[in-house]
Formats: sequence, C-alpha cells, structure tokens
Amino acid sequence: MESIFGDVISVYTRAEALADGVLFDVSSMAKEAGFKFPVAITAELNEVINSIPEQYSYQDREGRFWDVLYMAALHCKRSGGQTVLYKVIMHHEVEATRGKKVIEELKLKAVIGPGDNMEPVITIMLPYES
Repeated sequence: MESIFGDVISVYTRAEALADGVLFDVSSMAKEAGFKFPVAITAELNEVINSIPEQYSYQDREGRFWDVLYMAALHCKRSGGQTVLYKVIMHHEVEATRGKKVIEELKLKAVIGPGDNMEPVITIMLPYES
C-alpha cells in the first residue's frame, strides 16, 4: 500500500541531531533526576543554561542543568501527558523592546515521543521550539 503523501524525500533522525549538535544528550544526569528514558535538550536551551548573567555568577552550569532536569521529572510524573510546560527559577537574559535586556524566569517544554526506533525519548526545549 502506498502512502497518500508519496515517497519520503528526506529523514532527519534523532541520532543525526545529536551528532550535529542540534540536540545534546543529558540522559546520564536525567537518570539521576528520575527519568527512565533517554533525555536530550535542544542547542538553544543548552546555550541558555550555559549563559549565566553576571549578576547571577553564583549559579553554575551543573546546578542549572540539574534544575532543568529535576523540575522536568517532577512535572512529567505529575502530568502524564505527552507535552509538559513548566518554569524553572533560572534567571537568563532576553531581548526586550527598545533593545534593553531583561532578566526573567525560564519557561520550558518537555515532550515525550518516539525515537529513531520507536522507543520513548524525551526532549526538553524552550516553549516555542518543536
């Protein structure tokens, strides 16, 4: 039986996204936070985690990763849905109107879906990413 959409032209796998640096595998720390499935974060979220504003220099990269993963684990367990929106108290700079930078809490999205071999995988990203 042929697909009503025609032949597949191109496929971009999760493994390729991890190899290309589009996604970052954080499964090791995620397991400590309570996840049972592989977890990756997007490159854009990785950049936010690593960009610590000067006035919050007491924060460190490992702590920020832990906050993202632990809060995701808590919200995912409570939700039971495929997509979970949550906040982390991790200050980061965002461009505001008139070119000023402001500090705000980080809003995130965790999505569980099929991996390359249809196994469950989780991706954590900024809310506007897909």
